Amino acid sequence: MADVVNVRINGQELEVKAGTTAAVAVFMAGVTCFRRSVTGEVRAPLCGMGVCMECRVTIDGVPHSRSCQTLCVEGMEIRTDG
Repeated sequence: MADVVNVRINGQELEVKAGTTAAVAVFMAGVTCFRRSVTGEVRAPLCGMGVCMECRVTIDGVPHSRSCQTLCVEGMEIRTDG
């Protein structure tokens, strides 16, 4: 298994340690707005265990993926609403 994987966050290439969650990778890319509420408010992870659903992003074309529960894999594409 590789020690690092390369992911793309909103078009930005980022190298992260294997086992890093997508939520951590998004923060490492400097993104603080993961999504917006129906009223336009900025949202980001709250619970870190998949319950609050505030960490939802689009991962490899799949919308509403819980980034705090998804481990980064080589070539993963992550898109936020921020």
